[in-house]
Order: sequence, then structure tokens, then C-alpha cells
Amino acid sequence: MSNPKETRSTGERILEASLKLFSQKGYLGATTKEIAKEAGIAELTLFRHFSSKEKLFEDVLNTYSFLPALKELMPEAAAMSYEKALTEIAKRFLDTLESRKDLIQIMHSEIQRYPEKIHRLYHSFIDETLKILAAYFNEMRKRRLLSRFDAEFGARAFLGMFFSYFNVHEMMMHKKYRHVDKDETIREFVRIFVRGTVKQKDKKEVRRND
Repeated sequence: MSNPKETRSTGERILEASLKLFSQKGYLGATTKEIAKEAGIAELTLFRHFSSKEKLFEDVLNTYSFLPALKELMPEAAAMSYEKALTEIAKRFLDTLESRKDLIQIMHSEIQRYPEKIHRLYHSFIDETLKILAAYFNEMRKRRLLSRFDAEFGARAFLGMFFSYFNVHEMMMHKKYRHVDKDETIREFVRIFVRGTVKQKDKKEVRRND
């Protein structure tokens, strides 16, 4: 039987090992030596693929954050009704948050101690995510579906609703919210956001294809 490690490229194994150890120990705690050992390679081999720990962290975010999932979804979302597109974005956002819960938790606990370069890198991923969603809102405005609002603030508000839900439900495990259904939460939050952003005369139109 083939070894699973042998069926994946060295780069993939390094990224998977990095995700695991960054999630367990954080960026500051995980060393390249430990990552290389987890990937089953020599540390020198790691540096042949990734020039620095900072570059490795950047590629982990490029691979496993919500940003690549959002980029992949955008062409599909453009062809969906507004409400359906927002529902899909919200689902994938929460799925990503839930699957990366350990990494998010440890990053939030140590982020103030990050080197400035990593701090900027982390926030650049957030900014790019917001810009992509804001571009979607601007496109919907060009189609005359939405009322006038600042698209980037809208993106922050939309993702912020779901991050707040995730933070309370998954991170804090507040007993009041343990019984709350995720799909129901998505439906209600999306409806609230749609009602606040769609032009009054177009509220029925956005659901036509749902």
C-alpha cells in the first residue's frame, strides 16, 4: 500500500504540516524544524520550497483562508439571484471559519505579538477579502438592484454578522447559542441584510430565481 505522504507533492505536505502546527502552536510557536519533521522532510528541503517562515505563512493563508474560496465562488455568485448569492457566500464563510477554528483562535490570542511584517500580511488578506465582496456589491448596484451604500462598509457589515455568530457560537461556546441552527441563522441574517440593501421596488425581484 502506498504511503499517503508519497502521493502528495512536497509543497502540499509542507503546507498541510504548517496548517496543523500553526493551528496547534500559532505562528510564533511553530518552528520550521518542527514543520519539516511533520512533513517528513529535512528543514533544508522546506527552505527550497519556501524562502522563509513568513512566506510559508503567506502561502498557508493563500491556500486555507476564506479568500481563495470567495474568489472561486464569485463567478457563480454573479449568475445567482442576490439573496441566493449572499446565502452561498455566508455558508462558505462559516464553513471556512469552522474548519479553521483552532488556527483562528490561536492567531487572535497572539496577533498583538506578531512581527510587523506578519501583522501587515494578515490584514492584507482581510482587506482583499473585503474588496472582492465590495466589488460584488458595486456590480449589483450597477445592475440597479441595490440602494446607495458604501460597498466596503457593506462587506464589513455582512461578514461581520457571521463572524460575530461564529465567535459566540463556536469560540465562546455560549450556552444560550448552542441550540441555534446554523442554516436558520444564515437565512435570517441574509434576509436582514437584503432588506437593508435592496432597492424597495426590487425586493421581490432578488428572490425570483431562488
